[in-house]
Formats: sequence, structure tokens, C-alpha cells
Amino acid sequence: MSRKVVRTSKFRHVFGQALKADQCYDDIRISQMTWDSNFCSVNPKFVAMIVDASGGGAFIVLPLSKTGRIDMSLPTVCGHTGPVLDIEFCPHNDNIIASGSEDCSVMIWEIPDGGLISPLKDPVVKLEGHSKRVGILSWHPTAHNVLMSAGCDNVVILWNVARGEAVVRIDSMHTDLIYSACWNRNGSQILTSCKDKKLRVIDPRKGSVICEKDKPHEGSRPVRAVFVSDGKILTTGFSRMSERQVALWDPNNFSEPLNLQELDTSSGVLLPFFDPDTGVVYLCGKGDSSIRYFEVTDEAPYVHYLSMYSSKESQKGMGYMPKRGLEVNKCEIARFYKLHERKCEPIVMTVPRKSDLFQEDLYPDTIGPEPSVEADDWFAGKNGEPILISLKDGFVATTKNKEFKVIKSLMATTSSSSSYRQSDSVVRELRESSAFNQASGQQEQDSPSPAHKDTGTQLSLVRLGYQWVVEIAHDIISSPADGDDQQQTGEDQPNSGHQAHFGFDFFVFDAGGEFGAGAQNEQGQDSEHTADDSHGTGRLNVRAQDEQ
Repeated sequence: MSRKVVRTSKFRHVFGQALKADQCYDDIRISQMTWDSNFCSVNPKFVAMIVDASGGGAFIVLPLSKTGRIDMSLPTVCGHTGPVLDIEFCPHNDNIIASGSEDCSVMIWEIPDGGLISPLKDPVVKLEGHSKRVGILSWHPTAHNVLMSAGCDNVVILWNVARGEAVVRIDSMHTDLIYSACWNRNGSQILTSCKDKKLRVIDPRKGSVICEKDKPHEGSRPVRAVFVSDGKILTTGFSRMSERQVALWDPNNFSEPLNLQELDTSSGVLLPFFDPDTGVVYLCGKGDSSIRYFEVTDEAPYVHYLSMYSSKESQKGMGYMPKRGLEVNKCEIARFYKLHERKCEPIVMTVPRKSDLFQEDLYPDTIGPEPSVEADDWFAGKNGEPILISLKDGFVATTKNKEFKVIKSLMATTSSSSSYRQSDSVVRELRESSAFNQASGQQEQDSPSPAHKDTGTQLSLVRLGYQWVVEIAHDIISSPADGDDQQQTGEDQPNSGHQAHFGFDFFVFDAGGEFGAGAQNEQGQDSEHTADDSHGTGRLNVRAQDEQ
């Protein structure tokens, strides 16, 4: 009697666990669109989710730390005029996110650190080139500012985002709806699956087919495909009997699959997420309540079933955290953000280990946020391998995010400088007007008429106070907003920022229109009121004498 040998694998005991309720994102109205996309994108800073919105499309972007109940009045990104179908964060700048919509446009947004404080309606760049809705977006893994979009017009466009232009347009290759599109590890090839039941490997810069496979799955329902290790291709689809399948293919020999497994008879499309560091692929079905995960190896049968995470509620979408956003001290190898109807629930995949030391076999060097080639060089034919980083001490950004530069930003600089000049001219007009009024007030004060003596004094106080306000306004407009660049010397040097100290004793203005001094002033005595402006423009000494 032979004894069955269990395959040795360090990922055989991987288990999934949902975080506690206080670490979830509650009371979020997830979009009800039936489009088969992830509806969620996440990076080490933010989590973004497509939500229901009236009068157009919107999605929310939350800092990862903003858990708990989300206020209904939270600002959203709401620049699209139609429902948003897909969103994806830039892998080289955690503050940049792209969105595709039913309004046939692709928009690039910049999210400030800390999240939104007001609704974001104006994108950094608007990319227009599709004639039907845009449902697939994918950033280039190594080239800076290169974005791929695919729409229901059966067209794939490669954009140079910094220039806001479509560089490559593949419009005659796909004869029907494109189900999925993704890059290989270094971004030198594109893999697409289409409703015409063909799987294509494409040279993105030439727009030509390298190889293709007809009917990777016999069923008519959508097929999803991703590149896995060593250039192999993993697909998910349906059989003729509508049974869900997962298959592994070698692009050099598309005649027969390396492995084909039937899973179940559910109708939801399986979304594959592949981790190149561990060789584990996760299959998340829309409408399912489970996540299956397999290990892809170099030896037959190539695809090995590991386990399955199950829960009670079905998922409407799924976000996948990049490896640099995981907690390595807890042996966390993957983290998903599962979308329910009214909340987002993080799910952690963990390898059980007793040791608290860094597990080098679980965390080889992984892809970092630094691009290896610029957009213009990549379109010219240069390829760049991913720049790897170590997670031994936890990921710490040694440099700032790759700056997102748009050539169109010069227009904003020009308009801001012209508005400054306009504000400066307005201030000069106000100062000239106040000087004229002051001279007129002086003539009135020199008049010997006793009937206007008190009135003249009151008017002088108003004019001098008005002139003081104009001076302060002029200094605020003309001085820089950030006071850190100014060197402070001496005790009388003002602090950074704009602060004003008001040295006036309080005045009482009654309904009859007369000024009365405060309780500190007695009748027949002089009261001195001093205003000190924090920018060192001087002091105004106003002396007013109250007479009976």
C-alpha cells in the first residue's frame, strides 16, 4: 500500500482573516454598476472606491487610517459626467490616480496628502480619444507617465500622460468588446482577452500581434488573463456547461494548456491577482463570498491549489495592496480590500510563523515606486527592468514620489501672476483714495464751525482706521504666503505667517451713530489707541478728545 506524499510548500498553510469592525470603512455607497472591474484601488497611502453619485460619476479617496463610519458629506472626486467604471493609482506616485468613465474620457487626478477637504472637480489632465465608454485602465509598471486605456469602441490607446496625448492607438486589431488588458513584468508586452474568443499577446509600440490563442475557454462568458512568472499566461473563463475554469498557458506553445482546472458552476467573473514574489495567484469572483488561491510553480502540474478564504457576505469588488504596503513583521503576504454594498473590509493573508525575525524567504526584493525609464524614451523603444527594493526594515521612502509634471501647468502659472498684478493695482487705487479722503477730513477738522466738530473727529477716526486696514491688506497680498524663507533678525522682526495685534481700546457704537469711549476712558480725558501691525509697517497713534 503506497502512501500519498503531500507536496512541500511554505504557502500551504496561508490563511485569510478579516480585520475587526473598527478597522473597516463603513457606510459607503458602493457603485451599483454591473461593469466587471475591481471598483477599488489601493496603495500604501490611500484607498479609493467607486461610489454611487447623482448627476455623473464619482469615487472617494480615503487615507488608510481613516477607518470607521464615513460621513455622508465626505468630499468626492466628481469631475466625470457619467458613471465611473475603473480607477487605478499610479505605481510611481501614490498621490496620482486615473479614472475611466461612461463619458468616454480618462481623467488624471492629484490627491493631496491627508485626503480631500473639498470636492475635486478639475482633473490635472483630461485624456479624450475614445468614442465609447472607457472601462479598462492600467499604468505601465516601469515607464513613467505611460497609461493604457481600453474602451467599448474596441480600441486600445497608450497615453503619454505628461503631454496629454495619445501616442499609440490600436484600433483595428480587436473585432469585439475587450474583456481585459494588462502588462507583463517589464512592460514590453500587452496581453488582452476579447469577446471574439481570442487571447492576444501584443507588441505595444508596434501595435502588432506577437501570438494569439483562439478559444482559451469554450464558454461564451468573459475571459480574464494575466502574465505570471517566466512569461506564462494564466486565464480564467467558463466551459460549455458554464463551469468556471482556470488555465495556464505557454505563449511559445498555445496548442494545449499546461494545466486546466474546473472550479464550480457560479456565474461571477473570476478576477485574478498574481504576486510575482511568492508565485501565488488569488482568484476573487464578483458576487462570490470566497477567495481561492493557488501556487504557480515550474514543475507539473504547475498550478497547485492551496486553500480558500470564505465569508458570509458577497463581494462587489476587490482592491489589492502592493507588496510595499504590507506589514512584514506579521508575515503578511497579501492584503485585499473587499467591497460590500455599504462598506469596505480589509482581508489579510498571513503565513503562520513562530519567529518574530524578518522572513527572507517570504519577502524577496520587490518592485519599488521608482520608474526605470521615462515616457519619451520608452515610446522610442527603450525598455526598463523594475527597480527592486528590500522590505527587511519595512518600506521607507528614501526619495519623494516621482514628481508628476504636466506641460499644461505653465498656463496656471501665467494666470496666477496676472491675478497678482491685478490685486496690486487695486490696492494702489485704494491707498490713493484713502489719502484723498484723509486730506478732505483734515480740511473739515480745520473748519471753525462747532456744529461739525464732533462729527469731524469721528470721521477722522473712521478714515484713519480704514487706511490702516488697507495697509494691512496690501502687505498680505504682496508678501509671500510662506514665511519660512524670510530670515528673522532682531526682537521687532515679525513672525512667519500673517498675524495682526490690535492695540485699540474697545469702542461702543450706539444706534444713534455716535462713538463713545470704553469704560476705561473718563469724560474730558484723552484716550490713546494703538494698532501694531505684525509686518513691521509701523504704528498708528490715534488721539481723540471727547467733549461734552
